[in-house]
Amino acid sequence: MPYNSLRDFIDRLEETGRLTRVSAPVCAELEITEIQTRLLAEGGPAVLFENVQRADGSPYDMPVLANLFGTVERVAWGIEREPDQLREVGDTLAFLRQPEPPGSLKEAWDSLPLLKTVMAMKPKTVSTAPCQEVVLQGDDIDLSQIPIQTCWPGEPAPLITWPLVVTKGPGKGKTDDFNLGIYRMQVLGRNRTLMRWLKHRGGAQHHQRWKSEKTEPLPAAVVIGADPGTIIAAVTPVPDTLSEYHFAGLLRGQKVELVDCKTVPLKVPAQAEIVLEGHVSLDDYGDEGPYGDHTGYYNSVESFPVFTVTAITMRRKPIYLSTFTGRPPDEPSILGEALNEVFIPLLQQQFPEIVDFWLPPEGCSYRVAVVSMKKAYPGHAKRVMLGVWSYLRQFMYTKWVIVVDHDIDARDWKDVIWAVSTRMDPARDITVIENTPIDYLDFASPESGLGSKIGLDATDKWPPETKREWGTQILMSEKVVDKVNHRWSEYGLPGSGKSIWK
Repeated sequence: MPYNSLRDFIDRLEETGRLTRVSAPVCAELEITEIQTRLLAEGGPAVLFENVQRADGSPYDMPVLANLFGTVERVAWGIEREPDQLREVGDTLAFLRQPEPPGSLKEAWDSLPLLKTVMAMKPKTVSTAPCQEVVLQGDDIDLSQIPIQTCWPGEPAPLITWPLVVTKGPGKGKTDDFNLGIYRMQVLGRNRTLMRWLKHRGGAQHHQRWKSEKTEPLPAAVVIGADPGTIIAAVTPVPDTLSEYHFAGLLRGQKVELVDCKTVPLKVPAQAEIVLEGHVSLDDYGDEGPYGDHTGYYNSVESFPVFTVTAITMRRKPIYLSTFTGRPPDEPSILGEALNEVFIPLLQQQFPEIVDFWLPPEGCSYRVAVVSMKKAYPGHAKRVMLGVWSYLRQFMYTKWVIVVDHDIDARDWKDVIWAVSTRMDPARDITVIENTPIDYLDFASPESGLGSKIGLDATDKWPPETKREWGTQILMSEKVVDKVNHRWSEYGLPGSGKSIWK
């Protein structure tokens, strides 16, 4: 059965030993981050801190849930799947992104059940909801009553790190439908935060279009602690024409229940723990940061719009969901590792020659990609690397694309480095593209938000890529490999005896 709420998922994790409760006092300033870094490094459990305190020792009145998606297994479980089934999500997304009608009657017939399921999973609206058991407005709004983390030393203020920000554009088209995005929020005071969204993200695009057509601020709702399916939908590359709410229903196998907000014209998950309703200013901006980021460095200070809270709604005894970002491993890098499997069918739909695609977690959120492919013609590797940079919005900031042949394991650095060492001539096989969009958090780029990308063609070279006769790779004969496989136990040698040949 799908999880209706975050609490349903917590129960499942606790029943299976994937969640631990901590009753000892823990400080929301720095201490929770340090604990989570150690849990992440060893594949540890999610943790519910039941006695959270401020730096001065005074207690908060709600627990903090951290490290929820600290393993790929828990990411998969959040959408009722096992890790080896995550690629099915990519298959579904590839179907939804199809630009053409089915090629035959049989194809159309085969796709009918999925189409029916997609249509049946539109969210439904309910009149009452647990997330509105408590409603705070006016002088009762006070963000300091929520145990918002300070993650790293020297940060200017507490930071909301797991918000699902709900926006809706000014028009009636599909691109202006409900959008869910995760954008960190620096607390400015009891009812104000900054909204740090990058220009290419859905919320920022709604904000920009709203600004071109309206004069009043953009309505927004910040959901903290939704059901896991809705959270994962918010970080998945959903087509622009499909709402994350709709896709969440598809992931869950059950419609998402929404409720109308109290003070803004938006809908939020009825089972959420906490909702901050309010407006994002069109002209009031503030300096955000410096904060610890996924690069392992503090980000530079940049200007972002102010979000003003008009209401806080929540359950009677809410749970605050939190995390941190830092040098991998962090929770976003684990989510990225899980989503890697989702990206593969999407890329293969456009480029069937791709065999595997790997975003190394240490590559800091998509900055390095390794692609293995079945090469079919000279220059083919360059076409694939250009495709990676342009096909999905998630990879517009990928700096390094390494393309290898299908006989190379894209997920094994030893294999990849061997291909780079033996199949590349640096002058011929390196492609550098200058003055392209780069994450402004990347201090290595010469200008904020503008830098270069590099592609490495580590495939075998075909004429006219080379005029030399290409070397013949060493391989043991299959007959001898089979002989040693059958006789390994006779030799009395240690180890598994697994053959190294592919």
